[in-house]
Amino acid sequence: MKQAKKSFHAHGKLLLTAEYFVLDGALALALPAKLGQSLELEIGNWKLEIPALHWRSFDEKKQCWFEAKFELENFEILKNSDPAVAARLQKILREARNLNPDFLPSAKSQELTAKSQLDFPRLWGLGTSSTLIHLVAQWAEVDAFELQFRTFGGSGYDIACAGAAGPILYFLKNGKPHAEPCDFYPPFANQLYFIYLGQKQDSREGIARYRSAVDGRQLAVDSISALTREFLTVATLADFEKLIVEHENLVSKTIGLPRAKELYFSDFWGEIKSLGAWGGDFVMATSDRTTEETRQYFNEKGYEVFLPYETLIL
Repeated sequence: MKQAKKSFHAHGKLLLTAEYFVLDGALALALPAKLGQSLELEIGNWKLEIPALHWRSFDEKKQCWFEAKFELENFEILKNSDPAVAARLQKILREARNLNPDFLPSAKSQELTAKSQLDFPRLWGLGTSSTLIHLVAQWAEVDAFELQFRTFGGSGYDIACAGAAGPILYFLKNGKPHAEPCDFYPPFANQLYFIYLGQKQDSREGIARYRSAVDGRQLAVDSISALTREFLTVATLADFEKLIVEHENLVSKTIGLPRAKELYFSDFWGEIKSLGAWGGDFVMATSDRTTEETRQYFNEKGYEVFLPYETLIL
């Protein structure tokens, strides 16, 4: 029995600037993560009565958290361990074939096994879905942005991060994604940390709040874009913190939600920057004190996941 093997990889993501505003064309600074997701394929050439794709997904502990089998004619679900996840994956596979009709032709009567492997916990919000979209797009040889827009929607910055080699500037123009590498590695990177809040925020609710803020939104988009450019050139931690406060206050005013620092860390000596949907997964903290003292502060408040910049960011 002869088998061919293929493998692909995609990076996770964090959005440093322009959350929400990126949907309206604001310039965003996005950071690919060292952690991501990989996809390994084995393609057999034996004959089957029903050509099928056998899919298994593994978490960071190498435990299988999802399994399904799809027939290849129209990706009908033959069996699954989670109907909701199976339906989302089915939609991705079907849209991939719509974009490339030669993707997994059923006439070959073969069985394929696909194994996806996460480097990070699924609940962290680092891009379980966006990395999957990018992996399937590589496999199907289709445009990852188009596949994203046809399935999950969003701005697409996370798709740009999935295939990036480092920090990027990202924006939408006339609905089309634009990404370019940028030089973002501040001299105070060793004073930046990422803390997992573990409090899921409905991003659709946040977007709805943003969409309802009609007055002055375009002016805010321009202001956010200008702030993004300043984030690239700032030389000191103190000036970086001033930009964070300005950015946070602008977003807070627009969507009508308090800052994460006000909610959880009002006694913290540094600054707190929300990343992506407010109140959700990760925040970034700045600190002019030692890593040990900074870690202790967050640990004592019950936040155990504390990652230095260089540990997480590509």
